Amino acid sequence: MMSSHNLNKRVFNAQKAAEVGKIDPSYYKTLTWRERLQVANYLNSLVYNYPENEPPKLDRTYFRAYSKEEQDKLES
Repeated sequence: MMSSHNLNKRVFNAQKAAEVGKIDPSYYKTLTWRERLQVANYLNSLVYNYPENEPPKLDRTYFRAYSKEEQDKLES
C-alpha cells in the first residue's frame, strides 16, 4: 500500500544533478538488505507509475531463456 510512505515536503529541497551525488549514503548502509529492497521497490513503483507491491506482469513474448547449447547455435 503506497500510503505507508509519505514524502515530507517541508524537508525536500530541489537539487542539481551534480549535487545529488554528494548525498551521504550512510543511512542506507544501516538498513538491512530487506529494507533496502523495500526502498528500491517503492522507488521503482514511483518511477514506473504502478501500485507498490503490484508490479506489471512481464510480457514473456519479448523474452526467451536459452540453454547454453541453444545460445551457441544462435551465435554460430
